[in-house]
Amino acid sequence: MPEKIHIKTLTEQEFSDFVLKQKESGFRSKQIYEWVWKKKAISFDEMTNIPLSLRQQLSSSFYCSSIIDTEEQISKDGTRKYAFSLSDGSIFESVLIPSKGRVTACISSQIGCALACRFCATGTMGFVRNLDFAEIHDQIIMLMRFSSQYFNIPLSNIVVMGMGEPLLNYENIMKALTHISDKNTLNFSPQRITISTAGITEGIRRMADEAIPFQLAVSLHSAIDSKRRQIMPLANKHQINDIIKALQHYYKKTEKRITIEYLMIHNFNDTFQDAEELALFCRNFPVKINLIPLNNITINNLKGSSPENINKFAAILKSKNIIVNLRQSKGVDIMAACGQLVKNKNQNI
Repeated sequence: MPEKIHIKTLTEQEFSDFVLKQKESGFRSKQIYEWVWKKKAISFDEMTNIPLSLRQQLSSSFYCSSIIDTEEQISKDGTRKYAFSLSDGSIFESVLIPSKGRVTACISSQIGCALACRFCATGTMGFVRNLDFAEIHDQIIMLMRFSSQYFNIPLSNIVVMGMGEPLLNYENIMKALTHISDKNTLNFSPQRITISTAGITEGIRRMADEAIPFQLAVSLHSAIDSKRRQIMPLANKHQINDIIKALQHYYKKTEKRITIEYLMIHNFNDTFQDAEELALFCRNFPVKINLIPLNNITINNLKGSSPENINKFAAILKSKNIIVNLRQSKGVDIMAACGQLVKNKNQNI
């Protein structure tokens, strides 16, 4: 018996061919297609206007969602973390973050991560594998459903800032997000989708050249190469000048303001000199900077900057007319904050 495949891998023509093979009316293929791509179905049983016999045929040939199990943890601040289990036994995590009438989904692009940044627990897993486009899409659909179920509002924003480096899984992440934002499916605004990279310059250039409509964020964490190399091994290949050139190319092509993510690490990247170097970096293109307190994890000896140092750092940048936002971490108590995602449960990280 042939192995089941994910129904999201079918083209519209293949939907039609399958329906006709079952001797069903041709309009059924459109109905099924809408259930899969517009109505966020995760089970063939939900397709209530499809005859039972056809649903049974669908179930015997395809699976409707790649996610076979879900575990949930709830933070005291309302953040919800989900561990999604896949059929091959792999587990990855995603987060729903409520804030002032909005809900943001922080999604993953890979299981584990090859970059091994010192401040990030995900890197301790190593790289397991990429999520395929259907798995990424299923993840978003689940989070959309949970947003409506638990917060009573539709999902507001999507940030690709969970496990993995999205620009090292370029085709799958772009295909999934394109389906989510397609006007003929869910019509989720591309302006409310942000892809965060640690600085994969070829991926940044490709986003520009392909006119990718989503927002771009860069996890910089230092504008000084020697410091960046101490906490981000990829900085040995993707140096500051290379990132500047890639972002200049990106801005020239897209005219989009770039978000710079900057973890504040005590006595490491929070000095006057660090602020000055960051300001010089930001002269090259319009930016906004998110300053994020480091979320402590026990695998390293890094500590978060004090509120006083963060405020001083922000003041230096603001004095140079740079847009600066101070981000407050959410979900720290359930290991759901920036840099804390690892496998599926609280661990001693």
